[in-house]
Amino acid sequence: MLKALIFDMDGTLVHSDPIHLQAFVEVLGPEGVVIDDVVFRNSIIGHTNESIFATLLPNHSVEEHEEFARRKEAAFRRLATNLKPLDGLPDLLDWADASGIHLALVTNAPILNATHMLDIIGVTERFAVKVTIEDVARGKPDPLPYLTALDRLGIAAHEAIAFEDSPSGMKAAKGAGLFSFGMLTGLKAEEMAALGADRTIADFHDRALWEILEDRARS
Repeated sequence: MLKALIFDMDGTLVHSDPIHLQAFVEVLGPEGVVIDDVVFRNSIIGHTNESIFATLLPNHSVEEHEEFARRKEAAFRRLATNLKPLDGLPDLLDWADASGIHLALVTNAPILNATHMLDIIGVTERFAVKVTIEDVARGKPDPLPYLTALDRLGIAAHEAIAFEDSPSGMKAAKGAGLFSFGMLTGLKAEEMAALGADRTIADFHDRALWEILEDRARS
C-alpha cells in the first residue's frame, strides 16, 4: 500500500531553475565562466555544489569552491522571491493528507534554500521528513538521500513513489528502488525514460499520475 510521496525540490515542487541560472551567472560571470543553457543542463541541474564548482572552477581550491557556493546560494535566495508551486501541487498535497499518505523532501540543496523555497510556496509544514545535502555523506546521484528518507519514514521502497526532474535525481531514486515519476520541466520524456523513469508527467494534474496514485492507494 502507498504510504509516502517523496519529492525532489528544484524543478519538481517549483520551477526554480531559471533563478538558479541567473544566480550562477551573477556569481561566476565575473570569473569568466559562461553559464548558458547547455552548461546549466549538463553540469549544474541535479548536481551537488561540490561537483558543480569543481567542474566549473577546476583551478580553484576546495575552500574557494565553498565560498563561491555560499555566494551563489545567497544570490539565489535574494532573487527567489516570487516562486510558485508547480501546477497541481496543492491538489496533490491535499489528496495525500486526506489519504493519510506522508510527504517527504529529498534535495541536494542546502537547508537554507530548502526552507526558503518551501516557505515561499507555503508548504513547509506539510513535509514530515526533509533530507537536504547537510543530512547525508553523499548527495544524488547516490541513492543515500532517498534511502535516508525511507529510513526516517520507516517504510520500504515499494511503499513510496518519488518525483524527480534531473538525471542525477532519477538515478538516485531508482537506485533506492523507488517507483519514480520523471517531471518534464527540463528533460524530454524519452530522456527521462532512458534514465529509468517509470512514467513521465508534465505537472501534477497529469492523468497518468492520478491513475497510478488511485490504484496504489487502493492496493
